[in-house]
Amino acid sequence: MDYTGSGEPFCIPLQHIMEMDSIREKLERLHRKARDLGFEGFGVARAESGVWALRYQEWVEKNFHGEMAYMARNPEKRSHPGEVLAGAKSVISLRMNYLTREKDLSFLEDRTTGDVSLYALNQDYHNVVLPRLKQLEAAIEREFPGRLTRAYVDTGPVLEKPLAEQAGLGWVGKHTNLVTEHEGSWYFLAEILVDVALPETSPAVDRCGTCQACIDICPTRAIVAPYVLDARRCISYLTIELKGVIPIEFRKAIGNRIYGCDDCQIVCPWNAYAVKTDATVFAGRSETWRLVDLMALDDETFRQRFKGSPIKRVKRRGFLRNVAVALGNSGDVAAVGPLTRALGDEEPLIRAHVVWALGELLGARALALFQEKIPDEADPWVTREVEDVRVRHPA
Repeated sequence: MDYTGSGEPFCIPLQHIMEMDSIREKLERLHRKARDLGFEGFGVARAESGVWALRYQEWVEKNFHGEMAYMARNPEKRSHPGEVLAGAKSVISLRMNYLTREKDLSFLEDRTTGDVSLYALNQDYHNVVLPRLKQLEAAIEREFPGRLTRAYVDTGPVLEKPLAEQAGLGWVGKHTNLVTEHEGSWYFLAEILVDVALPETSPAVDRCGTCQACIDICPTRAIVAPYVLDARRCISYLTIELKGVIPIEFRKAIGNRIYGCDDCQIVCPWNAYAVKTDATVFAGRSETWRLVDLMALDDETFRQRFKGSPIKRVKRRGFLRNVAVALGNSGDVAAVGPLTRALGDEEPLIRAHVVWALGELLGARALALFQEKIPDEADPWVTREVEDVRVRHPA
């Protein structure tokens, strides 16, 4: 028995109770199916973005998304999931572990070898997670015939981390990644919108406390305030999302990171609890990341080496741009030869960063090399870099 606000007793109809029990049974079957598909985390949130929509809009207005124009599109959809899927009532949030090896900051000790974010050592996660998500979506449709669903893996206009927080999968940490108590943050997120009101799980509680290890470790000070990331300063953005020239003020801080950055996750105390996945599909590639070898990749060898890898999305020009910056930070004189050869690369973006790298390794001596190898250079990206070397290392 329950009571209305008027104080009058009323009985919940038996049919309603039976319907709710039926929905819970269906949801439990879906949960088991999700586990069978490799999703360790499963939760349900109401299809509402709440206060996070306002915070997100403020973040965009500050231009913290940089050149990721897609993040500024469809603000009404990010604010109201019902605009993404008509009649959406619930969001099933899912979490899949990708941790295949332990990682600490020791990668910084060998500057002749590049560092790649852990998730990118595996197959492209879209190709792994999405087919499984589609299987779960089909299971939902079997349990709830005729109802609508919409599935996403890091691609839809939804605020997936706040929704996952509301679904109890973890909380949005000070570095803006989702963190799960006693499990850490080495995982992918996915979600399925449904036009069925499902029983909701309890929201996660923020357990960051007074810790600010992620803020303190960030090489470029991209976490400008707790829970606020200026993507324009983030090494993951600079080496993956940014398509043009990396601002010179961040190049030294990039160090030997050539695709993404894991520093804020490495130092998070909750990742001390992280357990490696036994999913063979995420078995890390046996790659060597010797920078001078990477600098020699041509179009064909790049495509062959990174087929099925997330790294392919930055294309050869973006990847070798990153490698050139890392070589400039390496202090390795053995890099001068490969970099000099790369001055003849057809991609101006690569040549521009090669010029910077040679300036870092050779100082004023690089100017004579430029005069010899690229005397007729006309690309503005490259000529600006040459002039900058001239200013910073006058003969």
